[in-house]
Parts: sequence; C-alpha cells; structure tokens
Amino acid sequence: MNSPLRIDRLLGDRPCAEVGEPALAVTDDDGALLAVAGSGEFGAAPVGVYDVGDLGCRALVRSGYPVHAMAFHPTLPLLAIGTGRYDGGYFFEGELLLLDLETGAAVSLIEHELGRQVLALEWLTGLDLRVLMAPPDDWQDKDAWSEGHVAVVRRPDWRAVPASSITGRELAGPRVAAPRPDNRQDARRTVTGLSADWDPRRDVRAVEELSDGRILATLDGTQAESWLPSGERQWTVPDDTGGRDIVVAADELSIWVGLVRPDGPQTVVRISSEDWARLERLTLAGPASLVRCADGSPAIAPAGRIGEGGRLRVRRGSQVYTREIEPERERTPETAKAWLAAADVQKPPMTGHPRHPTNREFRRLFPYSWVPGETHLAGPGVETTDGSLVYAGTVQHGAGLQPGGSFVVRRDVHIGQPRWVFRGDRRATDLDADAETAYIAYDDGEIVALDLQDGTVRWRRHLTVAAIPAIPTALTATGAGRLLVGTSDGRILECSTG
Repeated sequence: MNSPLRIDRLLGDRPCAEVGEPALAVTDDDGALLAVAGSGEFGAAPVGVYDVGDLGCRALVRSGYPVHAMAFHPTLPLLAIGTGRYDGGYFFEGELLLLDLETGAAVSLIEHELGRQVLALEWLTGLDLRVLMAPPDDWQDKDAWSEGHVAVVRRPDWRAVPASSITGRELAGPRVAAPRPDNRQDARRTVTGLSADWDPRRDVRAVEELSDGRILATLDGTQAESWLPSGERQWTVPDDTGGRDIVVAADELSIWVGLVRPDGPQTVVRISSEDWARLERLTLAGPASLVRCADGSPAIAPAGRIGEGGRLRVRRGSQVYTREIEPERERTPETAKAWLAAADVQKPPMTGHPRHPTNREFRRLFPYSWVPGETHLAGPGVETTDGSLVYAGTVQHGAGLQPGGSFVVRRDVHIGQPRWVFRGDRRATDLDADAETAYIAYDDGEIVALDLQDGTVRWRRHLTVAAIPAIPTALTATGAGRLLVGTSDGRILECSTG
C-alpha cells in the first residue's frame, strides 16, 4: 500500500543523529569507519556505522538489549556486536549480532533461546572471534557480576554464518575476570571530537505547533524547547530527566509541561513561550497525565501507579478520562478489574491552572476491556468531534506482548461498545487524529493511518529519514493531512500526507 507521507522539514538533525545518546564508540583498524551504539527506551539500542569523513550513516541496526561490545572484522565488511542484560531474576541474556555493512542485514548467532550477555569482542584473525560473556545466571554465584567465560569461535567464512548457529559447546570456556566498564563518556568524547555540531538529543516525548509556526517539543534531558519557523532553535530548558506532556495556554504566551520524575513527586511547570522563564511550578500527589481538553484548557488526569496498566492520556476530551483499578478488597469474579472513568471538565480556575478533578469526581463509564477474560492496558488516545474515544493499548500477558496483542479501538463513551478494533503486534508510542483519519506511531518505526469511520487502513509506512529507519515516539496532527513527528533520536519532522 503506497504511503503519501512526505517529510517537508527536519529539525534537530546533526551528525550521528540516528543513535541518540552514544553509549559505546569504536573505529575500524584503518580509522575510516566509526560504529556508535546508543541507548533509548523506544526501539531498544541502536547501532549506527558511519564514514568518518562526512559522518554519513552507512548502516543501522537496533538491538533488543543494551550494547556492551563491538568489533570490526579485519578484512570483511562486518561488525560484531555484543549485547545483553540481567533479566532481573536469574539469567544474563543477550545476543551476538553480526552486521553486514554492505547489505545492512544483521543475524543473531547464538543458538540458545536466551542467548548470552556478551561483554567483550576481539577478532584474533579473520577466522577467529574471541567472545567474553557473563555467566548464564547468578544462581548461588556471587562472582557472576565480576567474572565471565571466554571462548574463541572459528568460522571459515563469517559472511556465510547462519543465524543461531553458534552452540553452547562452542561458547564454553574458562572463567576469567569480566569487568563491566561504563563507556558513555569515552563515546561522547569520540563523537564530539569528530564533529562540533553533534548534540546529545534523545527521545522526543511530545510535539506541538503554535499559530505563528513555532514548534514546541519535550525530550529526555530537556524540559521543553522552541524552534522558530526559520529552523533555528529559539530556546531550550535543560533537565536531568526531561519533559513529557505539553499543553499550550490559550493566549500562547506560556505552556504547561508535565515533567518526568520517576523517583520523586510528579511535577507540572508553566514556562514562558517567549523567553523560557519558569512562571509556576505545581507538585502533584501522584502520577498523572497532563492533557489538553476540547476547550483548549489544561487538565490533569490520574495515571495510576507503575505496573497498574499503563498511562491513559486522552487529548481534546470534553471530559477528563482515567483508567481506574477496582480495589482488591472489592473485587469479585464478576467484577471488572479496570474501568474507564471520567470527570466533567469545569471552567478552569481564574489562575489558569490546569483543571485537576479529585478521585471522588470520577464516575465509572464501563469496563476498560470489552473482551471477557482479557485485561487491557492503557495507551495514548483522542476524543473525536462526536464524543467517542479512539485509543491504543495492549492485552496483558505473562509472557509479554503477543502477536495481535496490540490494539487501537474506537468506543462509544455512553455504552462502551467498540465501533471498530484494529489489531497489531507492536506497542503504540503515540496517537492523534484529524477529522477523517487516526494516525498511530509504533515502536518498530511504523506509522499507520486508519479511516476514522470504520478503522480500515488508509496507508502505512515504516518511517525513514534519508533512507535510514527511524522510530516515531511522538505524533501530533496539526491540521488536515499535516503531522508533527518526534523520533527516538531527538529529531522533529514536519510531515504532510497530501
């Protein structure tokens, strides 16, 4: 299906943009190629390979685990990539990836289902790869976090190695010291040494447009920033963690920003849109989403505790919506575990502060899941002009997201009956709609446009920037067929679909 999505303007571009914040950087023996591994919440860890001369991206792959080691093959156009992490229980899992720099294809080489956490790599010859790995697990092994196993894997032709073909027997080796160095500072020095234009931008969380053409965004590590129509950045407010939600005040002289505070009280600030001065700061009692209501006023919706089902954030609502959990003591086998609840949007206080309904003001509308036996987790959403809701979510499963376990649904707010349901395999990162189309961004890089009336696919496209895949992490419909898209590498795209 042909996609009409066109990128009209690109903000926040810079050398090595595709990897965001660098975590590890290595060069080949000739110093002609640079491999940079990044880190990020969306799309896991990217690895980009760049020509040192112009820092043009030659290949890009995304790992499902943090990257700990990389090594260029001495003669072939190959990059070995070692990844992994502790699973939180017993196992050190990960992958040994082999990236072909000519084709851009990557294969995962370890046969075991959990793989191994790979900590260091070294090509001893063109045939022999030395691999240092964490132990398989830390069960009754207090030294598992400082020691590992080393093995040498030999192949006559590494370009022809099949996926999952390195056996556990080949990876068996002696126990040795296995330090876990933090390479982020060295990686940043390497990249900045090659280009003064590099900027450590990370996941874009929200994007909005002002009537004068300025673009506002929140990012990891930045409370908010403003871009002029000329493409120059007007101002930026640094932050240790960053901003999440944006609501523009009716007069556009200030903006409300919800800040990411994982280890402290939820905070909302009001910032001048002209000179980025902080005007106010509100501290909330619990996790919340900052939303723009249908009348343009800001509101604060309870988001629930981490692990209680995700964060419901409904834009342009005539009501404030939340996903409400049935208390355990009140729950029966016939009772829904979660409900969609709403509170009326009253006239904002004279101070212009966001409307903040109390728990007692919320009334239950209907069970959050419309499928018996399924528990539906929350995601981004929007209220349509006729008052129905279009929102994304996932089906809870003990083994994680399952095929078909992601959904976008349009529901009548009076009875909860779905008008249509669109199923998928990936988690939605953001969602918005214009008068005719719902646009959904996914964590594998795809943007899907659905007919708002019946949920059929109008078009779908995996996002690319200069032919390199990108992950959309924020999406706002600014008009009919016009989109703002923020990416996991800190770029902002002005797009049209006409």
